[in-house]
Amino acid sequence: MIARTLPTIDRDNEAFWTWGRDGELAIHRCGDCEYYVHPPVPFCPRCEGRNVAPQAVSGRGRVVTFTINHKAWVPGLPEHYILALVAIDEQDDVRIASNIVDCAAENITFDMPVEVLFQPVEDLWIPLFRPVQS
Repeated sequence: MIARTLPTIDRDNEAFWTWGRDGELAIHRCGDCEYYVHPPVPFCPRCEGRNVAPQAVSGRGRVVTFTINHKAWVPGLPEHYILALVAIDEQDDVRIASNIVDCAAENITFDMPVEVLFQPVEDLWIPLFRPVQS
């Protein structure tokens, strides 16, 4: 398990950090124009509407870019881990910064299909991604 600084939870981001308890990745979506909004905010940047609420998405996406860390920067942090930006399948411009797990560093590729899984930490559920399981 990677040592993590946990986020401060507020009304806007609570679903993103807690719906993983039920196996769901929550991304805010505008009820007027159906645009997905991430990071979560209480308004839609596309139509400027305020009818925005969390909605469960498939949890599938693709690796847009990644880096492989080779140094333990703080105590408890492993020397090797993969940090990536994942675009969700529902909307390509929604990018989630996360770790790729269950994947050797030499096997990760750009556009690799991935799926979400959750790591419980205290009362939060951290979304991580792994290569799609066949």
